[in-house]
Amino acid sequence: MKQQLISVITINYNNKNGLEETIKSVISQTYSKLEYIIIDGGSSDESVDIIKKYANKINYWVSEPDKGIYNAMNKGVIQAHGEYCIFMNSGDCFHDQNVLCNVFSGIQNADIITGITQLKTKPIQFWYPPKEISFKWFHIASLSHQASFIKTNLLIENPYNENFKIVSDWAFFMQTLIINGCTYKPIQTIICIFDMGGISNTKSFEKERQLAFQQMFPTRILIDYQKFIPANDLVERYNKTSLLGQKIILFITKLISKFWRR
Repeated sequence: MKQQLISVITINYNNKNGLEETIKSVISQTYSKLEYIIIDGGSSDESVDIIKKYANKINYWVSEPDKGIYNAMNKGVIQAHGEYCIFMNSGDCFHDQNVLCNVFSGIQNADIITGITQLKTKPIQFWYPPKEISFKWFHIASLSHQASFIKTNLLIENPYNENFKIVSDWAFFMQTLIINGCTYKPIQTIICIFDMGGISNTKSFEKERQLAFQQMFPTRILIDYQKFIPANDLVERYNKTSLLGQKIILFITKLISKFWRR
């Protein structure tokens, strides 16, 4: 059976140790139809030396200043030739060497395929993709982009909004899955190990997210929705049913804003 080409894209900026960990994770994949792309934002540490060390395993790489994480992600997509892209940014890694083989053992057709994320917490915890997605779900949550395989043509047609510093991948999922009605498939495969690191500024995240809502939806729709389903009630209900409980909002915020560099 013919395998689908998968493009793995790594974004890095001054994170040489995390970068090498990620590179090792990617090049150890047993899946043969893999294209690897690294976009470095002009790092001043030894990141470029790390890239050169593994250059024979990398299909394309560049190190130059960019306009932020989403500009770098868009640059990576432009270089991709795979049917699907997945972003495995520096510091994150695939759960094991057989992840791609397990996911693409058969032909996949959904626009976005999302699996399980393992969090680097003590004790170890997991984030599970929702069985179904809805406006209500995205009102308080997002998908893990480290655990999501996205059709390359979808990323080309809907590039990340570079005016946002934190929430553009969340806005991408909202636009493509909710507004445009693209297809979504949750899978029960652990895709990645995600390093949550420090606590991000949740106020900055929420402020930018509200701006994105205002740009995507008419004011009357947002006002009416808030009347029927207050955000606080949604958060409370979600936390009661989530395996991560009170940590879910921190995870979502950290997931989206991890690489907010400037």
